[in-house]
Amino acid sequence: MEQVTRPTVLEVNLDNFKYNIEQIRKLLKPETTIMPVIKAEGYGTYINTRLDIIDEFDIVAIATVDEGVYLRSLGFKKEIFVLNQPYITEIDKIIENNLTIGVCSKNFLEEIKNKTAKIKIHIEIETGMGRTGVSLDKLDDFITFIKENKNIEIEGVYTHLSSADEDFEYTKNQLEKFDKTVEKIKLNFDIKYIHCLASNGIINFSKYQYNLVRPGIIMYGYESGNGIKEKIDLKPVCTLKSKITYIKEVDENTSISYGRRFITKRKSRIATVPIGYADGLKRILSNIGEVVINNKKAPIVGSICMDSFMVDVTDIQDVEYGDDVYIWDNNLITLNDIAKKCDTINYEILSTVGKRVPRIFIKK
Repeated sequence: MEQVTRPTVLEVNLDNFKYNIEQIRKLLKPETTIMPVIKAEGYGTYINTRLDIIDEFDIVAIATVDEGVYLRSLGFKKEIFVLNQPYITEIDKIIENNLTIGVCSKNFLEEIKNKTAKIKIHIEIETGMGRTGVSLDKLDDFITFIKENKNIEIEGVYTHLSSADEDFEYTKNQLEKFDKTVEKIKLNFDIKYIHCLASNGIINFSKYQYNLVRPGIIMYGYESGNGIKEKIDLKPVCTLKSKITYIKEVDENTSISYGRRFITKRKSRIATVPIGYADGLKRILSNIGEVVINNKKAPIVGSICMDSFMVDVTDIQDVEYGDDVYIWDNNLITLNDIAKKCDTINYEILSTVGKRVPRIFIKK
């Protein structure tokens, strides 16, 4: 592996990932299969690149065909499931890389019916997500078409829950629709996998785990919704950190960074940290965000730049060049804290840490 020289890194704790999987298993029946969702580079963690971790699972889930092709290039030989309806132009890639795919479009099935290779699919059912899925009034026609085409092998059936973290009545309605649909499909096919629960569903609706679940953000140790940390013990997997690369003393009324959006009100010590919005540090945190230095919070000052930002370290003693700077340390500042300040969700903050930030895998 190439030596990491950049002071900005995302530390990924593999032991914590394994711990979170153990906690998830405690909520499941022994026979239930875990299909980890490792799309978007493992939610930005790059755990999808660690075959020593993902080889523990019989099947993994990703979002795009190209993500599946990449996994195959790494040497992953077990089953790969593409959660989202692929494009017609990707059919040859699907066959060449032995990918299992989620399907909800009859037009897509029309394109694969003349292929000689058998393609494994999971039928996606629309129960109320309002995104993709076979609508219940078109299910009979969908089933008939598949029966007439022997190169299409139905391995599974699934749906997506839109509000399993907050609207329990709506979710129960979705689950009831899915349950009825499953019974109809089972009259026509032998189904290996039935699944509808992602992170929030696993926590709040484990009764409906069927025989497969697909955890996402909770595997990485972060809450999928309000109150989750009271229901499952999770350990955050990632820490985003950098180092101070420059410190300067400035006088009162000194402007800091682009646009002069911060003017010092006193004689100050300003440190520069080499991570910016091109690395995933949201520009909205300019003048409102904080970081952790020497176990104390320090304010981000001025506009966050593409490659760096500035922080006021006047009130922190013994700050020096080379000191660690934690964007989130999972203690004084959490991923959720940052997400709230950015008016978004922890999923977005984690998954958009840029590619030029090295991932360092640790065990401790």
